Formats: sequence, C-alpha cells, structure tokens
Amino acid sequence: MTTAWTTHGTTSAALGALAAEEATGALSGERGIVYLSAGRVVHVESAFAPDLGALLTRSGALAPDGWWDAIDRGGTQARVGHRLVDSGRLAAGALEVCHLGALFDAAYFVLAHDARAHRFRPGAVHWLGTVRSVPVDVVVRESGRRRALLDRIWPDPDIDTVPLTRVPGAGAADLPVRRSRTLTQVDGVRTAAQIASALACRTYHILVELRRLAADGLVTAAPPAPEPLAPATQPDGVVWDDPDTALLRRLRAALEAL
Repeated sequence: MTTAWTTHGTTSAALGALAAEEATGALSGERGIVYLSAGRVVHVESAFAPDLGALLTRSGALAPDGWWDAIDRGGTQARVGHRLVDSGRLAAGALEVCHLGALFDAAYFVLAHDARAHRFRPGAVHWLGTVRSVPVDVVVRESGRRRALLDRIWPDPDIDTVPLTRVPGAGAADLPVRRSRTLTQVDGVRTAAQIASALACRTYHILVELRRLAADGLVTAAPPAPEPLAPATQPDGVVWDDPDTALLRRLRAALEAL
C-alpha cells in the first residue's frame, strides 16, 4: 500500500512503516534519499557525503574511466555495480565494503535531525543497482549510535555541514596523523563532505576528527560570506554586478577538489 509512511512525523518512523510493508521505492527527506527494495535499504544519497564514485576513484580503487564506463553501460538497467564486478574492474568484496560505507555515511545525514519525510516514489530504483541490502532498523540504529558518539565529542552538529575555518594560531603539530591531515584541509570554504572527498576518506571518520578539532579549540564554523553589494548603475545606464563571493568560493573549492 505504501501509504502508512505519511502518518509518521519522522523519516526513521516512515522508513519503519515502509519496511513493514516490504515496499520498494525512494523516500526523500530534507537531506537525502533512501532507496528501498522489498523493505530493505539498498542505497542512500546525501549531498553532505561523497558518493560512491568519488570514494572509489579518489582512493585509487577504481580509475575514473572505469567508473564512467560502468555508468554508461549499466546505468539505464540499474546494474552499475554488477557492471563494475563483471568487467573485472573491481572485486565484489571491495565494492560491497565501499558501498556500505557510503550508505551508512549518507544515512547519518538523512537521519541526523530526523525530520518528516517529504515524498515516497513507489518502484523507484537507483542506477547503481543492489549491491547489498541492509535492514531499516540496522540503518536507523547505526545512525543514532554515530550521532550520540559525535555529540559526546563536541555537541555542535553544525560542524558536520557548514564551511569550516581554523581558529587563529591553530597548528597541526603534535596531532595524530589523521587529525593533522584533516586540519590541513580546513580553509574557510570546505565542508566536512568536501574534506572527506579531498582526502578520499569515509565522511564519518572525518566528522569524528573535525569534532575533536572543534573540542580542542582548533576549528570552528566559518563566518557567513558577505552579501553581495547591490548592482551599481553607471552613468551610461550599464549595470555592473558585483561578483557573488559565496559562489566564487564554492567554485574554487570544487576546482581544488579535482
């Protein structure tokens, strides 16, 4: 029936209702989309976590050409995962491990605030295809465990999603290797997801290090970008627009991440 989910005020509760119905489709929330097959989670997407392709290619596990070839050949049939394995480009075990990591990372963000779900599309499938399915209750429980751990380290969830900057005088000396590498990527523009992508790391691992850096007084949320000035009209009637600083920063961060 796939209608009971609409009566629930949280995404996790909606997922539970869809799992009970053994529904197949895509549930959209405020921060991402959860894909279900027969009531089990098969994939999760969120703009706040690097996707599977970024993790595979940036880590060196898969050449970018191999990733795009799999999408071109298997995307329309929702068999990209199968294509990667069948072509010999990636071992099944390596794909499964990386896929589960990406799934749980994205699910953390989708369920972090656990607001009401927006929409369910019955029958919708992800182009990746099913690599491995996970019970809904396992995904919800793991997301809650991660949230509780991060809050114990530093109880400010904004660290997970906003651009970050170093506190003046913050240095990487005497820090553990992963924390030091993470700090060097904090530039006032990048978010946790962008830092994770640049380092080819699981987002959750980066969140742990960033919250520890925040707890140590080394990292904080970057100040909001200034609002662009109003267009100035020249005497000849030509209007010159001041550049959108926030857009330029986002473009620079994207180029630096390439």
